[in-house]
Amino acid sequence: MNTDSSTDFPTRLCVEEAQQRVRELCAARVLPAESIAIDTALNRVLAQDVSVPFDLPPFANSAMDGYALRGVDLPVQGERRFAMVGQILAGATHIPAVGEGECAQIMTGAPIPPGADTVVIKEHVRVDSGAVIIAAGEKAGANIRPPGEDYRRGDLALRIGDRLTAARLGVLASCGLARMNVVRRPHVALFVTGDELVPLGQALGTGQIHDSNRHSLAGLLQDAGAQLRLVAHLRDEPETLRRALHEAGEQCDLILSSGGVSAGEADFLPGLIAQLGRVHFWKVRMRPGMPILCGEIGRALVFALPGNPVSSIATFLVFARPALLALQGANDAQRRNWRARLAAPAVKQQERAEFLRATLECRDDGALWATPVRKQGSHMLRGVAEADALIYLPESVRELEPGTVVDIVPLPGLF
Repeated sequence: MNTDSSTDFPTRLCVEEAQQRVRELCAARVLPAESIAIDTALNRVLAQDVSVPFDLPPFANSAMDGYALRGVDLPVQGERRFAMVGQILAGATHIPAVGEGECAQIMTGAPIPPGADTVVIKEHVRVDSGAVIIAAGEKAGANIRPPGEDYRRGDLALRIGDRLTAARLGVLASCGLARMNVVRRPHVALFVTGDELVPLGQALGTGQIHDSNRHSLAGLLQDAGAQLRLVAHLRDEPETLRRALHEAGEQCDLILSSGGVSAGEADFLPGLIAQLGRVHFWKVRMRPGMPILCGEIGRALVFALPGNPVSSIATFLVFARPALLALQGANDAQRRNWRARLAAPAVKQQERAEFLRATLECRDDGALWATPVRKQGSHMLRGVAEADALIYLPESVRELEPGTVVDIVPLPGLF
């Protein structure tokens, strides 16, 4: 780490040190909880442990359509006729008892009748004049789901910090839980800066480009669980930027900006963030994305990202996305890196760490193989649009041979 003599900013950190600083900043900032209906809880992060209130399944039931009977009555050889005493459907409230030599027709999920401990599937029986004929070879105790086979009462089913996937919502519903305490979504302000940016639908003039970062970053924010509170395109004018940053620092948990963060004549953000709050670090030894700044204004963390489209996406994935997950207390905020093998050589021309855009392929041996895409420019969205992941090449690496195992950062939406 170095310090900029003109600003006293911690600057030019390595990737790992910058990531550690972000983790430390987020550790004490986990957001408060709120109670919501599980119908609206998909992908939210739990703010409580969940213990199972009763056995699941709560009663012994049939795993198959068939006939419930006593296992001791099954024939050892030849066949045996069973008298059928009734039919049991799933959800049945009247359940006939089964005695010696008797059986009850039963459907999948229906409760096992008193006296029975075995279900013979319907394909293995014959029905003749109201009697059920079963041949030798059936197994006593078969096709029964015992109570508590999935969860026992008191089992810890889900933990604080677990993300509520579709399957986990099913667990909550099975426990009869209609509401759940989850961490509030981070409230985020998204600012894109630059006088050259033009809204969609407006014709481009000389030197102008359409505002793509606003849309790619908004998508990344929503994928990470954020709730957008303020979204704006800001001109490169200090007072306009100052007002927007001050307002966002009072209303939001995180401010995300793109552009205006380097060292050019119109890059006002580093100085403004320092005046309004604090800069935790500015510039990271990485490519693309070196000018990234992390700071705070009011109650909001600030991530000022470079304006080049690929640089903004890369720095978001490496720093801002883990921060958003950490603010939600998510257990997957610091998930171990994925790994893949290089399908082609990788050469790094400079000392900084590098994040190469790459496609992924799972080959017949089950291993992931990563192939760098051809267009790697930080201004070239085509490369990241075609990619599945970023390959991480640390500072110590200059050249890697095919087959080398590398760390990768999956792009959202990979699966």
